[in-house]
Amino acid sequence: MKISYHGHSVVKIMTEGKTILIDPFINGNNLTDLNVKDEKPDAILLTHAHNDHVGDTVELAQQNGAKVIAPVELAKYLGSFGLDTIGMNLGGSKEFDFGTVKYTKAFHSSSYTTEDGDVIYGGMPAGILFKAEGKTVYHAGDTDLFGDMALIGERNEIDVAFLPIGDVYTMGLEDAAYAAELLKAKVVVPIHYDTYPPIKQDPQKFKKMVNASEVRILKAGDFFEL
Repeated sequence: MKISYHGHSVVKIMTEGKTILIDPFINGNNLTDLNVKDEKPDAILLTHAHNDHVGDTVELAQQNGAKVIAPVELAKYLGSFGLDTIGMNLGGSKEFDFGTVKYTKAFHSSSYTTEDGDVIYGGMPAGILFKAEGKTVYHAGDTDLFGDMALIGERNEIDVAFLPIGDVYTMGLEDAAYAAELLKAKVVVPIHYDTYPPIKQDPQKFKKMVNASEVRILKAGDFFEL
């Protein structure tokens, strides 16, 4: 399994001959190395409806026939564009030909703002547990620190956890470091920071706060294998 980071909250997983994109915010993301026209995902996983996470899902799915997996209400909205969508909800899991997806809770908000300024309710925000090749990847989405992260860590042997550290809209450094302790992930990767001035952070400070996990600070395009 090859996992790469592409700025903000964009994560790419290549496994079983399939390519999965999580929260593919590309256009408008000044930290990414990706180009929408070059990406060929087989599946797109979305944590919630905010525009900086839904990103370029519609264009990517239309040009590649990618399956879009998202919280129920968001999946229904995206289905109106003719996309192949599957709606899921918190606690639910489903096995696909590329791996198993389970949605976990996240404490945040979730709405999509159209070009006309209309605000579309996107259902509950979520985190994602992705399992394939005997490995487990946790993408927390946008979230606050919450106690049930300990349950997620106790019930899943997490190989890598992607955690937001930007503060203001999500956890900041201290809360994210405590989340890492609860999750007991082997590797933790900080995400959702530096994209905009309000979420400017020093990931090296975060790294020094985490004791039980290896922290890998990735730049856009960096990857590793599990």
